[in-house]
Amino acid sequence: MNRTFVICKPDAVERGLVGQILTRFEQKGLKVVAAELRQLDEATLDRHYEEHVGKGFYADLKAFMSRSPAMVMVLEGPEDVYAIVRTMMGATNPAESAPGTIRGDFGTIMTENLVHGSDSNESAAREIGIFFPNL
Repeated sequence: MNRTFVICKPDAVERGLVGQILTRFEQKGLKVVAAELRQLDEATLDRHYEEHVGKGFYADLKAFMSRSPAMVMVLEGPEDVYAIVRTMMGATNPAESAPGTIRGDFGTIMTENLVHGSDSNESAAREIGIFFPNL
């Protein structure tokens, strides 16, 4: 089994969508192996989004991701589970996300697009290490 990392972002928590999002992953056959509702701090966000630090949009991204709690989780599934999760999430811009995807069904604006999912096995390992170092 492979593992990947997912964040239900503050907008998903604020809108009460975490249960529906989690249900979709579980109905797909993915297993939750760790989950925590967590207020994301500046140091954690800087590590997680290290490739974006210093970019023009980063301050707004950090403000959004720290404005209220997020649900961070590790999901387990078949090889390349990250790809399954990313397909289920839909396109980054909810306006371009297909119906049936999380963003296509629940998303409204690109800057608050409900979920983050690792984009590779390597990213998943790095992100799991940041948020769940004891796994």
